Amino acid sequence: MIRSVVRGNGAALPRRIMKNADFEGMVETSDEWIVQRTGIRQRHVAADDETTASLGEDAARAALDSAGMTPADIDLIILATSTPNNTFPATAVEIQNRLGMHHGFAFDMQAVCSGFVYAVATADLYIRGGLAKRVLVIGSETFSRILDWSDRSTCVLFGDGAGALVLEAEDGAGAITDRGVLAASLRSDGVHKDKLFVDGGPSTTGTVGHLRMEGREVFKHAVGMITDVIEATFSEAGITAEDLDWFVPHQANKRIIDASAKKLGIAEEKVVVTVDLHGNTSAASVPLALSVAVADGRIKKGDLVLLEAMGGGFTWGAVLLRW
Repeated sequence: MIRSVVRGNGAALPRRIMKNADFEGMVETSDEWIVQRTGIRQRHVAADDETTASLGEDAARAALDSAGMTPADIDLIILATSTPNNTFPATAVEIQNRLGMHHGFAFDMQAVCSGFVYAVATADLYIRGGLAKRVLVIGSETFSRILDWSDRSTCVLFGDGAGALVLEAEDGAGAITDRGVLAASLRSDGVHKDKLFVDGGPSTTGTVGHLRMEGREVFKHAVGMITDVIEATFSEAGITAEDLDWFVPHQANKRIIDASAKKLGIAEEKVVVTVDLHGNTSAASVPLALSVAVADGRIKKGDLVLLEAMGGGFTWGAVLLRW
């Protein structure tokens, strides 16, 4: 059978680093308060000349370099984002143009923090369906643009950045030992919309709006939902938590990450945590965490890696792949 194998990965972060202490003159908070409740110590914030498209382009170029490929080798670009440069056209098309790529096709995917996981699963379907041989999957966000900087419950949580993977079709045996995407489970439930949303949009207010969140409600649902899709993915692949080499979760809150890993029986030393460095970068979260773990030598060729995310909507999902 055809497998979607990772050939390269890359990342990009804005120049400016904002420490927790930088918020102390803006809202009623402290470094200790933020670290204790979230595990976040810093985040990157985009400058005026840094956008979802520019960060996505930089991450894409890094991934292509890692894969030893050029834009000419790519058939499809899928960009996961909730903060596009424009309402339309798709920011993926802008990145396509920035890369000098005038063939193939490109589109955006909107599943908030789950976007990259959704995009990898979607890219796998295009590859296995024969519509693309090589796909550039990007998660890029500038959440700083939609934050209410007077709301201490949300403004300290989010950051900006981008990450990317290059996936390529390769023949596999149809076994768990194959490289590439092995299983996936995706879910959503719109009944939870008001727990995490942006209070604006073209069709309702004609404005961009700001992010609003009921933090306790999100936390209450997160661990159960994450466990649900991961167990479904394990079942599809015929594995258990003990078989994993690495767990790369969405980097929203250290307490959610720890609780999810514990409930699933995933050993602490197998969990990749970068929330302290980046904060919650939404759809960029998982590929940024991947980039760190690949760069420092933890994730190696042949490793069994589980990706997971949950976002506004709610959306949630998991993808199992062999690196």
